[in-house]
Formats: sequence, C-alpha cells, structure tokens
Amino acid sequence: MKDKHLKIEAHSELLKTIHKVVKEKLIINAVSTTRKIWIKFAIYFLLTVSSYAALYSVDNPLTFVLSFIIYGFITLLLAFNFSHDFSHNTVFKNRKLNTICYILTYSIVGAHAEAWKQRHVNSHHYAPNVEGYDSDLKISKLIRVIPKSKWFWFHEYQHIYAPFAYTIYSLFWIFIKDFIILFSKDEFTKSKGLKYHLSFWMQKSFYVLLTLVCPLCFSEQAWYVVLIGFFVMHLSLSLFLLFTFFMTHHVENTIYPTVTKDGYISTSWLMNQIRSSNDMHPFSEVANFILGGFNNHIAHHLFPHVHHIHYPKLNKILYDVLGQNDIEPNQTTYFGGVISHLMLLKRMSKA
Repeated sequence: MKDKHLKIEAHSELLKTIHKVVKEKLIINAVSTTRKIWIKFAIYFLLTVSSYAALYSVDNPLTFVLSFIIYGFITLLLAFNFSHDFSHNTVFKNRKLNTICYILTYSIVGAHAEAWKQRHVNSHHYAPNVEGYDSDLKISKLIRVIPKSKWFWFHEYQHIYAPFAYTIYSLFWIFIKDFIILFSKDEFTKSKGLKYHLSFWMQKSFYVLLTLVCPLCFSEQAWYVVLIGFFVMHLSLSLFLLFTFFMTHHVENTIYPTVTKDGYISTSWLMNQIRSSNDMHPFSEVANFILGGFNNHIAHHLFPHVHHIHYPKLNKILYDVLGQNDIEPNQTTYFGGVISHLMLLKRMSKA
C-alpha cells in the first residue's frame, strides 16, 4: 500500500537520525537476550501452569473463583509478553516458528490469532488513531474518542458507564467479534479457505475445552461455581485489558490525525506514531517485565522489529533524541493513564 502520510522532509531526516543513533547506542547481546527471554518464559509458563492447576486442587468455592481470576490475568500477561512479540517476529529468526508459537500462546486467551495479527500489523501499526486506516478505532458506538465523530445522546454519560461496559469486552471479542470477522468480507484476508476455518475452529475449541469444559468435568466445584469463576474472571481481566489497551493511544494528549477526501493523512508517519501513542513508566524494567512492552508504546511503534526486553534502554536513547528536537512524548503513569483516558471520554462526551 502506498504511504498516504504527509511528506515532511524534517521529519524524514529525524526518523533517519533516530534509527541511526539507536543503532549506534543500543547494544544488543544476542546470547544475553535469548537467556532473558527463556528465563522470562519459564517464569510466566510456571505461573500459568500453577494457576491453572489450582483450579483442580482447591476445595473452597471462593478460593476457586479467586484462582480463576488469577489464571485469567496470568494468561493475559503471557499474551502481552510473548504473543505480541511473536506476532512481530522478534523472538526467533524463523518466521514460521514465530507464527506457530504466536498461535499457541494466543489461543490460551481465546481470541482468534490470525484475525488480530492481520489487523494489528497491517492496519494499526500503519496509521494509529487515523479513522479509516486504524482498525482498532472500529469501537462500539457506545464509546466516542474521535473528535468530530458522530455523537449520540448516551455519549454524555460514557465516562461513567465505560468501565462497566469494558468488563464484558473479552467475552464479546471471543464469542461474537471473532465470529463476525470470520463470516464477513474484510480487506485483511483475501481468502478464508479451509485452512483458515480449520485454524479458527481448532483455536476456539481448544480455549473452550481448556478454560471451561475441563474445569466443569474435573474440578471439585459445582457447575455453577465454575461458571461464576469463568465469568468473573472475564469481567475482571477485561477491565484490565481494555484500560491497558486504551491508554496506549486514547488519553487526553494523544492526537487523531484527519484524512482528506483523497485519503491522505494530515501528518507525517513519524509524528503519527509519536503523537498518537502514550507511554507508561517508559524507563521501568518492572513495568516492562509485567506489561511486555505495552507500556513503551512509542518505542514499539518506531521499532516493532526490536524485542520489548530492550525498550527501557532504547527509550533512554529515543527520549534524548526527541528532547534535542523539542518533541515531548506523551507519558503517564499507569493509573494516571486510566484517569486520563476517562478524562478523554468526558471531553468527547460533549456534542
């Protein structure tokens, strides 16, 4: 696809400078990186297995529900830390191996791997926050974040009802959204043939079997306790998922570039990536370890081919170059990002 961003020579030169300086100063030791990734995988894998095993070993119903919630959060963090990097081919040199591992780890959270990857890599990364280009902006009409987008009367209360609406998103994604994408035409998948359908149904079956059928059949809890645990798990992790996703691009200071009638975007590619993204604790190794680089979103959009383990060090270089060019990246704390997102919803609640 031909780039429809505005061509600004100064920004093109700055992008070259950023890549040049990062290449010179960011020292990546392949052996050390591989070791860190395997250690991190071992930690998250053990946490996933132990939290899942707890579903079959606890007697108390309340403890069971709590275990379900913990399992949901751990698997979501596993996807944050590994599925995302697999989708960008930053773990292994072999793209097919990255793809296989991506599908395996992503299937654990229940969403269709291929559909998300196609939209994330080909749409969102190309032009974040640009209506008509960024598929992530095709949010429910319940939420309004784009300036000048259509306003409905209920948007006046969106900053109040949004956190409650967010709690059902993961269930909607897994059991409704993915099926709508499967049975409808879209610009991201030319052919949804047998292989595509087989992969879809295998992933969905695996998730339902692992997360719902097995606990119903083999845990020591009554069926209704298992169902309560399953739904409460989704309600809680969905809230965390959406707030984390939304605050990476939808806070008070992020921009929404406009598009001309001819489809040209009103900003350069570089500024689109920087101004439309938001960082949370960009230099923190702890935040990076937990959120898998989602907290370092500007660096990720500029360097999607670099593994997130390097983002804290990369950010020190990147922020220095941006500062020298009088560019201040959007930055919040995690909870500050939650508040800023709600403030954006309140601002967009007005007609």
